[in-house]
Amino acid sequence: MKILLVNKVFLIHNMYSYIESYCKDYLCDCDHVDYSISISMSDILYEKEKSRKEDIKEGISIREFSDAYLETLAVYRKICRCLLDENVLLFHGSVVSVDGIGYLFTAKSGTGKSTHTRYWREYFKDRAIMINDDKPLLEIKEDRVNVYGTPWDGKHRLSTNMCVPLKAICILNRGQDNNVLRISVQDAYSMLIQQVNRPVGDALAMSKTLELVDRLCSCVEFYSMHCKMDIDAARVAYEGMK
Repeated sequence: MKILLVNKVFLIHNMYSYIESYCKDYLCDCDHVDYSISISMSDILYEKEKSRKEDIKEGISIREFSDAYLETLAVYRKICRCLLDENVLLFHGSVVSVDGIGYLFTAKSGTGKSTHTRYWREYFKDRAIMINDDKPLLEIKEDRVNVYGTPWDGKHRLSTNMCVPLKAICILNRGQDNNVLRISVQDAYSMLIQQVNRPVGDALAMSKTLELVDRLCSCVEFYSMHCKMDIDAARVAYEGMK
């Protein structure tokens, strides 16, 4: 199968058919191919072991995933490695667009990123579009960042196959009141490094990742928000960042 991401065509030599339905909104029939990706059982076993270690680290019961689902993770991992050469980063967060401008919310797991962006969609209605609820792709240009929807969009499967310019990255925290504050790159940097995809055991890829993070820092604004889980948080966030 072929999928189109960030204007690049990926030919996927998959083992299971599940990924074809998983990526159905991104399938293409282009004649050319930019990258070819093959998946083996060793790739799937790597994802299984990685998931097991993460569950142990988080102190939760070890989750069991099908090989077909694990293949989707293996495919995305290889896609993201290819896209580093195109100045594209995988970033963990929830991205919503209002009037064609993207806002990315990131936080520690369980803080409420998806709930917060749901309030944006409820508050702004047709003006708001969900770009990606989990693993968007950031294309780092000389003077701007474009954010793309992808099929890897969280447990609620919320994404749109489109691209918008990214205005800001906001670090969410739970709070008693709704308030948003612009912060410096230095204050945001540690969270950025935590939330960007970090290639393991690949020094060249890690060096490229850090270079792109530095370029990202010069192209978007950074904010910190303490918020309640209510719809007024969407208004406060937008007015504070727009």
